[in-house]
Amino acid sequence: MPCVLAQRALLFYGFLALLLTVLLAIPMESQAQSPIASKNADKVLIVGDSLSAEYGLQRGSGWVALLEEKLRTEKPAVTVINASISGDTTAGGRARLAALLSQHKPSIVVIELGANDALRGLALEATQQNLLAMTRAAQKSKARVLLVGMQVPPNYGAAYSETFASLFPRVAKTTQSALVPFLLKNVADIADPSPLFQRDRLHPNEAAHPIILANVWPELRKLFK
Repeated sequence: MPCVLAQRALLFYGFLALLLTVLLAIPMESQAQSPIASKNADKVLIVGDSLSAEYGLQRGSGWVALLEEKLRTEKPAVTVINASISGDTTAGGRARLAALLSQHKPSIVVIELGANDALRGLALEATQQNLLAMTRAAQKSKARVLLVGMQVPPNYGAAYSETFASLFPRVAKTTQSALVPFLLKNVADIADPSPLFQRDRLHPNEAAHPIILANVWPELRKLFK
């Protein structure tokens, strides 16, 4: 009799061990899939100036922060890296882009630069070459590029204003990259834009940034896998 009981006990514990092994294998398989999903998720690198760096704004109210909030709901696996610096030019962005691409390995790069080139009256040929170089470097790293266009007020002169505005679609066409024609559409080009700007009349205020995101989002969303 003790021998029979021992055999039954061995069978019972053997079955229990087998069942436990099967149950433990289920979550382990699920966990094994997680790193793959996260590895394939998009990383969005934004290389911009004060318009993307929340200059003069309460933290979390700029269009990039609003984009992060939107993505948390619609595409929670996406990571946003905001590498924008107030006052930056296309030359500055070009100089630091290689290190950013190497560090973050983004799948999407948003280039929002050029406004400070115009404000400083820099040579527009150099601005165009910098934007071309940045776009091509990002594409060479296998990233999809969204170029963000800007305009300057007419007091810069019609020729300068038109040449500057045309840089962005020209670079986008040459590199076959996506384009937001004008970041400040419905902000700077309305009859009375003053309620949407800070006291310096150069930087959009908090009320303007949801509009800015609305300009960027339709083109950006097309770049996600």
